[in-house]
Amino acid sequence: MSAIRVSFVIPHKGREELLKATLQSIVNQGFPKDQMEVVVVTQNLQLEPTTCPVDTDLKVTTLTQPVTDTISRLRNVGVSAAEGEFIAFLDADIELSHNWVSTMLDELLSDSRRVLVSAIQECDDRAEPLEMIRTVMSNAVVDSDVRFLPGRNLFLRRKTFSQAGGFPEHLVTCEDYYFTDKVHELGALYYTSRASYVHLGEDKQYVEMFKKEIWRGQSNFQSIRGRHIPLAEWPSFLVPIWILLFFLGALGFAVLGQPGLALASLLLVLIPIALYSLRLKRLAQGKVSLFHILCFYFMYFPARIIGTYYGLFAIVRV
Repeated sequence: MSAIRVSFVIPHKGREELLKATLQSIVNQGFPKDQMEVVVVTQNLQLEPTTCPVDTDLKVTTLTQPVTDTISRLRNVGVSAAEGEFIAFLDADIELSHNWVSTMLDELLSDSRRVLVSAIQECDDRAEPLEMIRTVMSNAVVDSDVRFLPGRNLFLRRKTFSQAGGFPEHLVTCEDYYFTDKVHELGALYYTSRASYVHLGEDKQYVEMFKKEIWRGQSNFQSIRGRHIPLAEWPSFLVPIWILLFFLGALGFAVLGQPGLALASLLLVLIPIALYSLRLKRLAQGKVSLFHILCFYFMYFPARIIGTYYGLFAIVRV
């Protein structure tokens, strides 16, 4: 029987300095190195010799896949090559707290209902407002069972992964929502504050965020197929449509010389943005100004609309 208990599976493309930091945070875990392994599935032609740690007992395997493969395909390939009883999925720009592995094992095994666990996101108190906003949004509900978990750090048994059918290789984005929804059918998903991670590749500038959200939005409708959509998830699909329709209505009424109807349509555009902004302001507890939150949503929703539209016809590349 293999001595490997935990297999880290990391899909990768592009910058290697962030991958190197991710791997170093695994090396720094207070957990026996001979009971862990890392499978990096990269779309780079090759990795620099200094990217993967060599002066440690940690086993690191590197696989190369075509750039046409989806991130789901990279993760599934990684699991096929992994040996561990437990699978830890990480993005290639995640710095883990030193107790991440031991905490994930403890949280998963301490409750028989749990089938998937994840740690909270952290950032520096001096982080850019956009990174702070993302962190607050990620941590809206902590130390609790949740319906979905982002794919940045996930921990589960190999058999749970198999029972859920793996990641959906037909989706370019939204694959983590689809996968964790399938896992949720098998048991509880738990989000703990006992361990944490820093998203090293988090968007720092609004223009960068706008482009990324166009990319993230392209599989919105495709991710609905083949699964039950809970009521709490419907706003993420319907609100961008609401904003688009009433914005177009405002423009149309203005052209037709109907200022009253144009103003009413514009107010209907602003209502969901205001509600989302006030909710996030409450969650932020003074860490982020209302101005920066409004800037976020005034760019977030148009980007999602554009991404959803383009995703119906073509794949958006990043």
